[in-house]
Amino acid sequence: MSDASAVLDDLRSESEELDLLVAGLSAAQWAGATPAAGWTVAHQVAHLSWTDEVALLSVTDPGRFGDEVAKAMRDPEGFVDEAAAEVVAAYAPPALLTHWRDGRQRLQEALRSAPAGTRFPWYGPPMGVASMATGRLMETWAHGQDVADAVGVTRTPTARLRHVARIGVRARDYAFLVRGIPAPGEEFRVELTGSGGELIAYGPEGAAQRVTGPLHDFCLLVTQRAHRDDLAVRAEGPDAEVWLGIAQAFAGPAGPGRAPKDGSAGSGRVPGDGSAGPGRSAGPGRAPQRGSGT
Repeated sequence: MSDASAVLDDLRSESEELDLLVAGLSAAQWAGATPAAGWTVAHQVAHLSWTDEVALLSVTDPGRFGDEVAKAMRDPEGFVDEAAAEVVAAYAPPALLTHWRDGRQRLQEALRSAPAGTRFPWYGPPMGVASMATGRLMETWAHGQDVADAVGVTRTPTARLRHVARIGVRARDYAFLVRGIPAPGEEFRVELTGSGGELIAYGPEGAAQRVTGPLHDFCLLVTQRAHRDDLAVRAEGPDAEVWLGIAQAFAGPAGPGRAPKDGSAGSGRVPGDGSAGPGRSAGPGRAPQRGSGT
């Protein structure tokens, strides 16, 4: 359980960092638009709060969680948007912040007390404690990026980004398959440089196809918070080149993608899904755990 405990600690730290940011916002800032079209800062926090709630149901009441899955299946393209809108309508910003704090604390407690080896139902394959916590951390960071961009704050990258990168790497094949493209049969070498100069690597050293760049940029890429033309992530090899245009660390269909900062249509590469999953969000932490044994 030590690995899961470490991820849960990092999830708590990631949540607290975003909490500090939104707690100091004015009512106008809470109502301000974020880069996710149609979503305000309040929608971003509401989504995190709602996803913590459904994650808690998965851990504590799988039957009721099944009802949530059935609801999602009735409207797979809109259920995330609808849930966020319902939470925003129900809570003014101070109450929404309290609601999110309470929910994420209850989820922390439930995951920490879960017996080792327990697996929980989810929108994709069942997940263990570490996978659930990692998915929540990925979403918290990604939606926190939208909030930070909306209010003009530059966040300092942390070592917690290694969790986001790991999800992005493990979801490589899903990014191909969701677009109807055969997944590459070979592993890629992925070499990422952390903010302190440390190397974070995945895949065999001698792999013919490679992806390199800053850890922070790679995380922006796989959560689709920036267009690849605005990032210093580079590919060697044709399949790796395609992957950088479609990478996603979440479930959901391919979308139109976020445009480069210069407003151009990009460089002719396969577009990524800048909407970041159904409801323009990173989704409720779904696809990154596909194939994960944690």
